[in-house]
Amino acid sequence: MKKALYWLMGEKAGRAMVGTWNWLWGIPVESGGKIAVEVAEESLRSMQASVQQLATAVATQVAAYERAKQKYQEKAAAMQRYEQQAMLAQQTGNEPAARLAMSKAIQIEKLLPQLEAQVNKAEEFVNASKDRLDRERMKLESFKMDMENMKDMAEINEALGVLTKANNDLSIDSARSQFEQAKNAVERRGLKEEALAELSENPTEKLNADLERMTIDDEVSRRLQMLGNASPKSLPEDN
Repeated sequence: MKKALYWLMGEKAGRAMVGTWNWLWGIPVESGGKIAVEVAEESLRSMQASVQQLATAVATQVAAYERAKQKYQEKAAAMQRYEQQAMLAQQTGNEPAARLAMSKAIQIEKLLPQLEAQVNKAEEFVNASKDRLDRERMKLESFKMDMENMKDMAEINEALGVLTKANNDLSIDSARSQFEQAKNAVERRGLKEEALAELSENPTEKLNADLERMTIDDEVSRRLQMLGNASPKSLPEDN
């Protein structure tokens, strides 16, 4: 499905559409979870395929360049052979053969500058393509390293998410807060009841009770003092 989408819409637009589908299903890339890693892996595979295509194109260019250079070298060698043939024919007195050989050498000589220019242009093009391939390969290796780091980070984030969920489920702070609230409520209730008890007590009755208690204490003290001052009574003797 993804390949068909990339073919219809292009690689960049296809990846964007896939990301949109993921968002519609409630799994946005920005969440930084597994879907983000999967999208990154899909993008990395696309980059790998693109680099492989570039490598294939560069290999084709190199082959064409090598063939053009070979042709140029063959033409240059052929021109030298015709010149040698013309020289040998002239030395032996074979003027027609010498002229024919030299005419062929001249024709090739006129063609060589064009061939040389094309070979040089092809060499520049190939070198530029090789440089681009090297850069893309370096970028790909960097993305691969980022991919590994991303996987590790996603795994750590998932572990931290589990810890956070566990801490939230325990709700220790919440329970502690509730305990403190209950404790404070009980203390406030105790103070309130004590205040109500003090307010509900009749001051006159309390004063009377205090006076009565003081009177009783004084009477008890007086009686005990009397007992202490009184002489002990003698007991009757037995007959």
